[in-house]
Amino acid sequence: MRLALRLKSLYSYDMSKIVVAALYQFTPLPDFQVLQPRLKAFCREEGIKGILLLAEEGINGTVAGTREAIDKLKAFLESRFNGLEYKESWADELPFHRMKVRLKKEIVTLGVPGVDPSQRVGTYVDPQEWNALISDPDVLLLDTRNSYEVEIGTFRDAINPKTDSFSEFPSFVKTLDKTKHRKIAMCCTGGIRCEKASSYMLSQGFEEVYHLKGGILKYLETVPSEKSLWEGECFVFDGRVAVAHGLDKGHYDLCYGCRHPLSPEEKESPLYERGVSCSHCSPTLTPKKRQAARHRQYQEDLALKRGRKHIGAEMTRTIPPLP
Repeated sequence: MRLALRLKSLYSYDMSKIVVAALYQFTPLPDFQVLQPRLKAFCREEGIKGILLLAEEGINGTVAGTREAIDKLKAFLESRFNGLEYKESWADELPFHRMKVRLKKEIVTLGVPGVDPSQRVGTYVDPQEWNALISDPDVLLLDTRNSYEVEIGTFRDAINPKTDSFSEFPSFVKTLDKTKHRKIAMCCTGGIRCEKASSYMLSQGFEEVYHLKGGILKYLETVPSEKSLWEGECFVFDGRVAVAHGLDKGHYDLCYGCRHPLSPEEKESPLYERGVSCSHCSPTLTPKKRQAARHRQYQEDLALKRGRKHIGAEMTRTIPPLP
């Protein structure tokens, strides 16, 4: 009976109406542990899938569901959070296959004690004003995302700090000269990493720090492509992998061996094997792991031929909202 209900919740969606909501807020949340079971129960009842992170510093996550379910969740959260940063996009199919509500030390991990974006952050810049700011030759534009994200798309002339995780960003900041780089502009997917990064940079003595309000997603949603300074696609932390202008689904897929985004050209590599490996991970994949991946892909293909989904395999492929 429980399995039947679980399958019903996974596959009873009208796939033309899937709403994907990305949200966060830095705010003191001393009762975050108490909030966890309430959110779990609420999302389970409404059939919402995705992941939410809770910590003493606030909330962060990406979830998906029907229009009615997401509207209910938004109302529930706004009754608790005053100033929730919230944005929506759409998907042709459910980009998550289960719901997680996790307790964390930080909702986005910088790893530096005392950084509090709820008290002090840089200056927000609306997407409509962003082009003018980053076109200023005195502005140093930093993309605070991880290298694999920056590689598939970023703003023209943006600096890639070449980090593998956000916790490496403070080390990059140490390479900057406060006397030379007086005006800093930063961007990230939805805005959360920039808020924390700007708070950190201000604490390190940088005086003029700006960040894109609503993140790259809001820019791609609101700025017409003919006026855009964005180049490429934007990696997203759900099953769509990447989006383009207008938040349309992009052309990238995901390697389920190493979770690196793959362009159509990379999928032509002889090292690419669907569901198993790509040029980024194939050289280091052990025979045992390769065989296990092939078996998992076989089971998934077999289930698809029978008109079902291989739930276990799909659930292992959920992407978290932020590293």
